Amino acid sequence: MKKASAAPKKLRVAIIGTGNISRCHIAAFQYMPEVEIVAGCDIKPERLAWFKQQPGCQNASTYEDYSKMLKAEKFDIVDVCTPNGVHAPAAIAALKAGCHVMVEKPMAMNPEECQAMNDAAKKAKKLLACGFQIRYTPVVQMCKRAVNEGLLGDILYVKVHAMRRRGVPNWGVFGRKDLQGGGPMIDIGVHQIESAHYAMGEPKPVAATGRTWTFLGNKPSNVVSVWPNWDYKTYTVEDLCVGQVRFENGTLMQIESAFCSHLEKDTAYWEIMGTKGGFSTLDGTLYHDMAGTMVNSQAGFLPPHPSPADFVSKLRDFTTAILTGSPLTSSGLEGMAVQKIIDGLYRSADKGGKEVAIL
Repeated sequence: MKKASAAPKKLRVAIIGTGNISRCHIAAFQYMPEVEIVAGCDIKPERLAWFKQQPGCQNASTYEDYSKMLKAEKFDIVDVCTPNGVHAPAAIAALKAGCHVMVEKPMAMNPEECQAMNDAAKKAKKLLACGFQIRYTPVVQMCKRAVNEGLLGDILYVKVHAMRRRGVPNWGVFGRKDLQGGGPMIDIGVHQIESAHYAMGEPKPVAATGRTWTFLGNKPSNVVSVWPNWDYKTYTVEDLCVGQVRFENGTLMQIESAFCSHLEKDTAYWEIMGTKGGFSTLDGTLYHDMAGTMVNSQAGFLPPHPSPADFVSKLRDFTTAILTGSPLTSSGLEGMAVQKIIDGLYRSADKGGKEVAIL
């Protein structure tokens, strides 16, 4: 009788940062039989207690210091879900320990940290992925195919919206520039910037102009909102950031991102305008000419994509690359390109809106 083959070894995963965003990662990992969560690390014991109660985590070990965790155990993957300011040191430590690393968006606080992370990954000969899940959604993939097939022609202009009327997070440290690097542009704008940049073919950014304003978040508010009572006393980021990025191929990208603004409703989408057609992720519409007529084409079907499907997609892309050697879709290089865009907007804002070069 032929001996049954042994079950394939699972990838051992450790999570650094068991706060809010780790919920999405933990839930996504439950759909991935190729991995096993074996450890969690956080500076707050109550978060580790919560972590131990999650599906697939009951037998995991816990630590309050990731350096001690990396010395105590061997992992295949370290998943960094901390505030932005910890991304680089945690990722670099994990890479030096011989682990592949997934880091939540944005990749880091600035391009210099991104470069150090990429250098560490190259030296360790390990994969470094940045968690941009929006690029995997069906509507973005539809646009990507349209661009690749030439249906939009040359991309001329992109308009990105990531706007909240009153949406300052009332948890975590999202209002602290020293720990996050910025406000809505680096937190929610990054998703729309990245997915649009991906869909348009990832041209090289060369210059940016930007302005920021803080007028509500640093003050107490009695306005009814979805997330009331945020910590306005430690709020040091922008409420609103608006800017424009110029790319090497001549394309312009206009970007608007806000935690606080006076507008009709929250928006999170982008529009691309090309020489042959346009596209909006708001409703997945392709705008083009056909049979001598201006036509708006919408997909007859796009797969449903409720959370955590987008997180499963980005994490599975990462694990597949580890297991098979396939190209990594969202690497540290893509993460650094987006970081350069955001950094350029903030540097320009610090100079009163003067254009700055992106190197």
